[in-house]
Amino acid sequence: MRSLGLDIGDRRIGVALSDPEGILASPFSVINRKDDSLAIKAIIDIISQQGVGQVIVGLPRSLDGSLGRQVEKVKKFAQRLRRYTKVLVDYRDERLTTVMAARLKRATGGKKGRGKVSYDAQAAALILQSYLDESQPPELT
Repeated sequence: MRSLGLDIGDRRIGVALSDPEGILASPFSVINRKDDSLAIKAIIDIISQQGVGQVIVGLPRSLDGSLGRQVEKVKKFAQRLRRYTKVLVDYRDERLTTVMAARLKRATGGKKGRGKVSYDAQAAALILQSYLDESQPPELT
């Protein structure tokens, strides 16, 4: 089953997609968030076209784990998304994923700014990969 990861910001939504087996997450795209209805439609289209079975939304907790104002914005958007899809919409802690995405992009030779893979989509992939890793049964050796 494919999973979709979302890094929801005020201006952009990073989107990541897993492989069909739900093992590996990859950056997929970025949705400009000028209008929430259009952004939700774009996400619903991806869910439909890619055969997505669940959506994992990054929850931007503070470093101390507390819930801030941005968490409420993300939850409100996710609740709206739930009204338009039957797939599971769940949350995943996303602390420091944007920082990790920027470091990863620099380490792999990416330039600052809007390259082929934006920080937003890379952050979504990190959120989704973290979720997938914890969801996999442990391997027997």
